[in-house]
Parts: sequence; C-alpha cells; structure tokens
Amino acid sequence: MANANTETLDARTPNFLRDLIAEDVRTKKFGDAVIQTRFPPEPNGYLHIGHAKAICIDFGLADEFGGKTNLRFDDTNPEKEEQEYVDSIMADVRWLGFDWESLCYASDYFGQLYEWALPDEIREHRGTLTEPGKNSPYRNRSVEENLDLFIRMKQGEFPNGSRVLRAKINMASPNINMRDPVMYRILHAEHHRTGNEWCIYPMYDYAHGQSDSIERITHSMCTLEFADHQPLYRWYIEQLGIFPSQQIEFDRLNITYTLLSKRKLLQFVQEKRVSGWDDPRMPTLAGIRRRGFTPEGLRAFCAAIGTSRTNGTTDIEMLEHFQRDDLNRRASRAMAVLRPLKLVIDNYPVGHKCHSPARSISSWMTSARFLRRSTTASPLARRSACATPTSSPPTRW
Repeated sequence: MANANTETLDARTPNFLRDLIAEDVRTKKFGDAVIQTRFPPEPNGYLHIGHAKAICIDFGLADEFGGKTNLRFDDTNPEKEEQEYVDSIMADVRWLGFDWESLCYASDYFGQLYEWALPDEIREHRGTLTEPGKNSPYRNRSVEENLDLFIRMKQGEFPNGSRVLRAKINMASPNINMRDPVMYRILHAEHHRTGNEWCIYPMYDYAHGQSDSIERITHSMCTLEFADHQPLYRWYIEQLGIFPSQQIEFDRLNITYTLLSKRKLLQFVQEKRVSGWDDPRMPTLAGIRRRGFTPEGLRAFCAAIGTSRTNGTTDIEMLEHFQRDDLNRRASRAMAVLRPLKLVIDNYPVGHKCHSPARSISSWMTSARFLRRSTTASPLARRSACATPTSSPPTRW
C-alpha cells in the first residue's frame, strides 16, 4: 500500500538493495508481478529502534518501486507471544507513517505447511562447524512410518520434546543449517490466535520461506545473521516447487550506548527495572515516542544511514542530530518573561508619542540585564540609560 506521508529512501545514500530491485525490475525477473515485500516481526516483545530500519527498508523500497508490503506476524512460538505485542507492533508501524497491503500471520498457513511436510538424539548427531554430523538412527525410516508418526504428533499423542520432524538433506554439509534441520516440534501450548487447535508448530526456517512464497513475496529482506540460512530457504522452495521468493540480507542497526535486543529488554521489564516497554528510557519505539522523538526524524535517520553487507555501529549522536533537525523545522516555540523588571522612565517628555521600533529579544534582554546591574547607579545615569534615542524608521508600538 502506498504511503503518501513518508519520505522515500534517499537516492544519494548507498543502498545495494535498491540497485538489486531495480535490476530485477529491468530484467523482469518476476515477470509482470509487482514488487512485493513483507515486514515479519515475531510478536514476543515491543519493536525497538533497530526494527525501524527494517520497516523503512521493507515499506520504503516497495513504495519507491510501486509495490506492496505485507505485515506478517511470525507467530510460531505460542509460549512467548501475546496479543499485546501484536497490537503494539501495528501501532508502531502506523506511527512511523506506514500502512500495509495485507495483515497476515504465519498461523494462517499452518494447514498448508502441515500438508507440505507430510510426504519424512539431534544435538549428538548434528556435528560441529568443523566436524560432519552423523546420521540419526531414525534417518532411514520408511516414508510410511514417518507419515504415521507425524500424524500422531499432530493428534497430540506424544509429550513435548519427544518427537520432531526433520528434513532429510545432508548430515555432512559444511553449512550446519543444512544438516537435516528440524521442521516441526511438539508444543502443547495455547496459541493467541488458534487456541489449542495445534500442538505441533513449524520452525522459523521452515515457516519463513514458505510463508513468503504463499504471499508471493518477491524480495524477502532480512538481517545478516540469516545469511547462512539462505541455502535452506532456497532448498525448501525448490523441493516444493512453489513461487521462488528470494532472501536478501543487509546489516542490522547497531547504535552506540544502546541495547537493541528484545530478549534483554524483556528482562528489564520482567525484573521491573523499568516501568514497562514504553518507559522513556527504553530504546523501544513506544519508549522514544514518549521521549519526544518524531517519526519524521526517525525515517530521515534510517534513510541517511543506508544499507550494507557488513555490520557496523552508528553513533547515537547521528540519531539525535536528525531528531533536532526535524524539531528545529517543525516544533512550535514560545517565549515567556518569568521575572519581569519594573521600569519607570521619569524624564520622558509629556504628550510625546514614541515611534521607536521594538527591540529584538536578545537586545531587550541585554538592556534588561544592564538596567538590573545599574540599580546602584545614580538616578541620572539610570534615566540616561532608559532614554537612549534611536534613528531607526518609525514603527508604532
């Protein structure tokens, strides 16, 4: 959905994502399909400043190329997710000045994900970054036996943690994410949307790419920690033969002296070190909103820092600069005299009308300070200071 009230990303700022999308549009990589992006937060906490960069990229680039953006909640972990977080995320996205084309949930696709998975002591067999993994003793079960166990998992026959469904890929792969990754785990917990309908839940790596494909996302942009997961993202899509969404990674936002981790921020809230997620000391969008930050200044900051394929750190002074710059242009100002000085001019001609221009605030304050310092001087000196003539053009007081 277009966002008429938002700035587009600054074309002068380095942004390889823009260049990549422009090339895909030029070559018609996705045919005549419009550019489709998504912002996929997990509703397990409030959004922080780091999420603002991802929001501006997902919504801003789609808008720049005449595309659309979905807001999709990755609600695959019911033990940590709450409706409060869903509501706060929607409010924060709108506060930043964006609106979504479709509101989606990964839980909308639980049925489809289950159907796609139907036709196949993990840590001990997974191996390390330098050693290949070992085959699970259950790796060569027949399709029929795997299917029977998976159906029984869905029916709630097994307790939490007793069974998982794994993809059969390559236990000797140098990429540890490709060593028969878990697709489903058992979790008997009430979901904030589906209730107790499901007791098995898809893992993020399985739900992510397939949800993108269902929504026909053309450019699935995420931060660099997911770069090693991209081969698995592509593998699932290729095996299922579904719409080929593509994952692209960019640098996450790190700011000096600022903690940007939902898990650690949640700890502050739970230990009552702050009054809540919207405490003005918190780097959450709700917190900085209470501190007086503006969405316009935040969007300008995100546009200026650009994107990169390597992680870095941005000085907090840069964030504050864009806030001051925005407020200097738009904030209303008022002056007030809190301790006025009483001034009596006793040598002014009777009946004379004064046509002297009003002095500037600064010169008036200078004169006021001079008069206060001159209170110990002689009456004649005080009268002379008050009756200084002027040759400026007449202005009626």
